[in-house]
Amino acid sequence: MYPVFSSSMLQTVGEWLWWERLWLPRNVSWSDLEDSEGRVYAKASHLCAALPCALCLLLVRYLFERYLAIPLANVWGIRDSVRRKAEPNAILENYFCSRGQVPSQVDVTSLCKKTSWPERRVQVWFRRRRNQERPGIRKRFCEASWRGVFYFFAFVGGVLALYDKPWFYNLKEVWAGFPKQSMLPSQYWYYLVEMGFYLSLIFRITFDVKRKDFKEQVVHHIATMTLLSFSWISNYIRIGTLVMAVHDFADIPLECAKMFNYAKWHLTANSLFVVFTIIYIVTRLVIFPFWLIHCTWVYPLEQFAPFFGYYFFNVMLLVLQILHLYWALLISQMVYKLICGKLKGDDRSDEEEDESDSPEERSHKLSHMKDAGTRGRANGH
Repeated sequence: MYPVFSSSMLQTVGEWLWWERLWLPRNVSWSDLEDSEGRVYAKASHLCAALPCALCLLLVRYLFERYLAIPLANVWGIRDSVRRKAEPNAILENYFCSRGQVPSQVDVTSLCKKTSWPERRVQVWFRRRRNQERPGIRKRFCEASWRGVFYFFAFVGGVLALYDKPWFYNLKEVWAGFPKQSMLPSQYWYYLVEMGFYLSLIFRITFDVKRKDFKEQVVHHIATMTLLSFSWISNYIRIGTLVMAVHDFADIPLECAKMFNYAKWHLTANSLFVVFTIIYIVTRLVIFPFWLIHCTWVYPLEQFAPFFGYYFFNVMLLVLQILHLYWALLISQMVYKLICGKLKGDDRSDEEEDESDSPEERSHKLSHMKDAGTRGRANGH
């Protein structure tokens, strides 16, 4: 009885999940999107190819970082600072893991009594333990170089896939004949590589450097994968390729700026950050909302009545736009620091703490740790 009930329930859920009114406009069915007469349409089964693509990209990334990024870091003299490990202490380790990395003065006093250590020794232990948690500069350099190379080739590939298409110049062409739009090989590979890349980021999210905007990045990756998957199944491929190209463009100078910053080429890094800021404003605060979102909100209504997919896709685009505005605010703070000459080092990462720091310097660095992260947060799509 139970197996029969479970099978019936799964069948009902499957029928509801693939209900045509969720994915397609009225008077259009899945049978209308069957391959015929040389026309090939996007299918949900194609998305399975994103998994092996993600695994291949993880392998390519490993090889890239080992044989290209690390040697480049050596040439540019990028070295991790030597860190002294915190001596084993179960009481302090338990506090560090469960209650926080920066104990208050009251807690320091309490920990001194529990460990029979002087205050200075406890403070040094916490500074060393915090430094152990921070990723090395070479690791951050490798990540930035990998992302920069990927975004460059992804953007170039996107332009090559779009430059000769009529919808690249006239956005109304995005919806011509929708949803009965045949899938092109260039669109298939562009989607596959992009989805594989973001899936690989999700696989690596616990191993990569955790920025101050970790939660926002998780939301961003999930929203991106959801958008790509939904747009593929609903045949929103034309607008999907435009959205991907617009987003990849700004990330190229950003990742390059990080690379040069880690190499201490600060003038070059700041110049690239200015270029990134201009591109970011144009692509994500102007083109994306006023061209692309306008294209998905207004033009479809000339072709068909709104349906669930229409609302869902546009809501997800608005989620991305809200993240863009959030990151734009942080970028503006970075630009202000740059203009005022207060931007030093890499604001996206925690500073290494020196055991010889004075109380005032330690206070400044701890404040910096809490407030920093602007440039790193700007790397969202």
